[in-house]
Amino acid sequence: MTTALVAAFVFGSSASVTAAVAGLAPDAPPPAAAEPEASAPPAPLSAFIAPATAAPTPPPLAPVPATDLPVVEQQVAGQDLCADPAVTSALAVQDEAAVISAVGGIGPFRDAVVAGTAPCLRLDDPNLSWVVVNKIRPFAPIDWAPGSVVFPEGVRNLGEGALAPDAAAALTAMVSAAAAAGVGEIGLQSAFRSYTTQQTSYGVQVADRGVEGADLVSARPGHSEHQSGLAADVVPCADGACGTLDDLAATPQGAWVAQHAWEFGWIVRYQEGRTDVTGYAPEPWHLRYVGPDIARAMHEGNFTTLEEFFGLPAAPTYG
Repeated sequence: MTTALVAAFVFGSSASVTAAVAGLAPDAPPPAAAEPEASAPPAPLSAFIAPATAAPTPPPLAPVPATDLPVVEQQVAGQDLCADPAVTSALAVQDEAAVISAVGGIGPFRDAVVAGTAPCLRLDDPNLSWVVVNKIRPFAPIDWAPGSVVFPEGVRNLGEGALAPDAAAALTAMVSAAAAAGVGEIGLQSAFRSYTTQQTSYGVQVADRGVEGADLVSARPGHSEHQSGLAADVVPCADGACGTLDDLAATPQGAWVAQHAWEFGWIVRYQEGRTDVTGYAPEPWHLRYVGPDIARAMHEGNFTTLEEFFGLPAAPTYG
């Protein structure tokens, strides 16, 4: 290529380049057009995104001094309640309120009994007011009797009925409260019955009604709550005389008892519509002392039978 052509390419305009090319020899082929360069592939999206960086690790929290932590005294799930000295010592002296308190209250107490995780909280110990006696849970021994029973003070006693001391005091308080409320006098028709006495009582019912009929209204010996000293049959009294057991439900006394007995540790044991559980016809006069904590819990929880409260099987017939 001549010097002029090189100069034209380097320093000239497009016109001078054309003129220089035109001056080449005729047989010289025109310069080949340059092949277009292949375009580079597009950069991946990741090339435009800055790499993530880990968040800085926060400084560790300063430990809280143990003295600043609240003290919560309650039973931990799975804890062996029967190894707790507070529970065992209260049971040893039959202090039921202390037992329930040591367990953590009536809720944990019931939970432990229902779950079977505290075998020391026995429902077959007739020395305790939470004992459950029914057609499939007899006394053991069958002729067991309480260590002591007393007459409730200030209560008209129609049959020389005696009760366990706590039950007697609770009946006195209930009868006094009913009178103060203006609903009238409540009398005691029947209370503790020994195994032997219950043999006679049940036998009379069998003679009158047959076995099937007797089993609806009377317990067989060894299965009666009256044998515990914790059951009371009450009647309405007025004008120096008292009515019958069957009279109670239709009186102001009966209505008051149904509504307020729980406030004194009593429950109506055999209620309307629960024969399928208890095995007995309704007896609005038959009260059972279970203590203030259990009576309140049953009332507030709408429990109508001890079997339901403690998660026990129904007992409509004898096992």
